[in-house]
Amino acid sequence: MDKMIYLDNAATTRTSREVVEAMLPYFSEYYGNASSIYHLGNRSKKAIAEARAVIAESLGADPSEIYFTAGGSESDNWALIATAKALAHKGKHIITSSIEHHAILHTCRYLEEEGYKITYINVDENGMIKLEELKNAIRPDTILITVMFANNEIGTIQPVQKIGEIARERGILFHTDAVQAYGHIPVDVETMNIDMLSASGHKLHGPKGIGFLYIRKGVKIRAFIHGGAQERGRRAGTENVPGIVGFGEAVRRACSDQKEYMEKVSALRDYLIEKIEKEVPYCRLNGHRTMRLPNNVNFSFQFIEGESLLIMLDMKGICASSGSACTSGSLDPSHVLLAIGLPHEIAHGSLRLTLSGENTIEELDHTVDAIKEIVERLRQMSPLYEDFLKKEGKEA
Repeated sequence: MDKMIYLDNAATTRTSREVVEAMLPYFSEYYGNASSIYHLGNRSKKAIAEARAVIAESLGADPSEIYFTAGGSESDNWALIATAKALAHKGKHIITSSIEHHAILHTCRYLEEEGYKITYINVDENGMIKLEELKNAIRPDTILITVMFANNEIGTIQPVQKIGEIARERGILFHTDAVQAYGHIPVDVETMNIDMLSASGHKLHGPKGIGFLYIRKGVKIRAFIHGGAQERGRRAGTENVPGIVGFGEAVRRACSDQKEYMEKVSALRDYLIEKIEKEVPYCRLNGHRTMRLPNNVNFSFQFIEGESLLIMLDMKGICASSGSACTSGSLDPSHVLLAIGLPHEIAHGSLRLTLSGENTIEELDHTVDAIKEIVERLRQMSPLYEDFLKKEGKEA
């Protein structure tokens, strides 16, 4: 197979042709500033309103509850820092999980430096948050619970509705980082008791550099970026009109065929998991087997280094990752894999393959053949594997 096989859709997706076409007029034809009062600016203002309405409907929210940002990381920072500052008079305790994206974890560390107390809830071997531990962690000064909707590395979907119920019963705000989930599986902020939600456009075939933060009516958190009256005074800065239009179009397309997408991609995911487990020995599926994002496959292979596997896959034209794109330069094993109980040596041999509706069975077959060949080659160079085979009474 000569063409590139792209299996890193959790890092970013290809911007769809229809999204690009929707965006193009707002670069050079309808380029007016949405805050201006003349017709050209009003055209931009109307386009923003239409995209906001599409996104709100996809969540079961009101358009006035959607605030556009530069992406998921900004939305996460806004939700945590603004809530912490707004509610500091009530308390300085925040609860999160041990497997959050670094946009949450690093923000929590910043808040710890500012005098806030953070409790990190553990997860089980499948990456599922421990609800009893969450309940027991709540204190009189707890002001926020932030738990991701689905994990970006291992794909486990959290019991968001139950977490929201726990928070609502105790009068605590609940934020969820839904960057990996939004557009891929159904999300309803009302039934799931969500007070704030972060999402990003480039994870669902939209453009990079655009995201939103849903803030439920009545949640009084502070503005995050100051300087203008945009986004109803809560997020200053000239609106990214092409990005917003593209995000709206990506959401419209994702919602129009979500059921079909979930069925198709889940079938590809399950096919890939079964084939790897059948053909590559000494491997471990990471994440929950059923409560899992439709497009996520994550394996650890014993006796190899994941970095070497990625490089050799790339040489064969296969794009994959070992985990979050935000930590791709780190030599440390994934904090997510360590949190689910993997020892360092196995966590280092991890591979994340994330699919889209554009992938085919032929591509997956070719990928598994490549993984099988590379893993076998790397193991032949591993003294650990050689020692293991000797103990098992086998020859390398």
